[in-house]
Amino acid sequence: MAIPLKYNLRNLVVRRVSTLMTVGTIALVVAVFVALFALANGLNSSLIATGSPENVLIIRQGSQTEMQSGVSKEAFQIIQTLPGIARGEDGKPKASAEIAVVVNLPRRETGQSSNVTLRGLSETGFSLRPQIKLIEGRMFRPDVGEAIVSRKIVDRFSGVGPGQTIQLGRRALTIVGVFDASGSSFDSEMWASVNDVADAFDRSGYSSALVRAESVATRDQLVGRIEAEQRLKLEAKPEVKYYEEQTTASGPIRGLGIFVAVIMGIGACFGGMNTMYAAVAYRTREIGTLRALGFSKLSIMTSFVIESMLLALIGGIVGCLLALPVNGIATGTMNFRTFSELAFSFRITPELLVYALIFSLVLGFIGGLLPSRLAARMPITKALREI
Repeated sequence: MAIPLKYNLRNLVVRRVSTLMTVGTIALVVAVFVALFALANGLNSSLIATGSPENVLIIRQGSQTEMQSGVSKEAFQIIQTLPGIARGEDGKPKASAEIAVVVNLPRRETGQSSNVTLRGLSETGFSLRPQIKLIEGRMFRPDVGEAIVSRKIVDRFSGVGPGQTIQLGRRALTIVGVFDASGSSFDSEMWASVNDVADAFDRSGYSSALVRAESVATRDQLVGRIEAEQRLKLEAKPEVKYYEEQTTASGPIRGLGIFVAVIMGIGACFGGMNTMYAAVAYRTREIGTLRALGFSKLSIMTSFVIESMLLALIGGIVGCLLALPVNGIATGTMNFRTFSELAFSFRITPELLVYALIFSLVLGFIGGLLPSRLAARMPITKALREI
């Protein structure tokens, strides 16, 4: 025969001080758990959201990023002649020669410098990324020393607002527009003409090439065609896949989240265990009475474990509520593949909240297991003699 659940609920209310202390401990642990994994989720989302399904990114064989890659001007001319590349209304192939370099900019808050990606692209480069929207100013004109910058870069760094001029390499670039990249990794970049960037950093070739396939269905055929072309010796990847591979950048953050959650979780387990041991000591006669009424050892043990898990679940719900305000907060971190700033926002998902509640239940189960075992093994005669 199972002990009624209302018995456990009433005990939590009666011991409200210890209940609140344990709930607070677990709530803090769960809040930190949610915040850290929301950080990793935001970083992952910004990378996964980058790229268009029809686009193919072409880099040097063996390169992991555009920063490490090189594509010659001759190779780019050959690429544009390959069948399977979509063409615009003017009949020209939708292909963009691009240069990606890292530049140093001062942070707005601290003045300390940080790496930011400057991307030089051809005139078609903007149209190949339909998620990019100009929200202020205008598009840069090619080869006259103009650039546009993402809204998040403007908010986080000084000297890059509309109308301001910055010296990068051998060229001065005037900021003429601000764009929004819809939460993709392009929110961490500045864009200018590929020839301006090549001149500023004395580049004779390109970092990569971006082309659009005629359709998603023919994209993989185009990838195979590019890689089979012996004159190129280049590697082609769907743009979406290229950025998905960079989600390993969130690995250190996710590892930190797991480490902190385990350490704090151990502390929360001990806190819950102390609460439940105190409950067992306080309710010794109750336990003896329950045994005398015919409740089995298993029923008593189950009841105390359920009580501990209820306590932890309440703490988990409170912790999730405490963590919700961080959702959407903009931040940034180093992309250890490109060694440049990657701007993104905390992202709390329903799935993450479910995991947090499961985590709190696990804490409650572990914390209540030993005290409940003690309660179940208590002799009836000894329990009834306790005052």
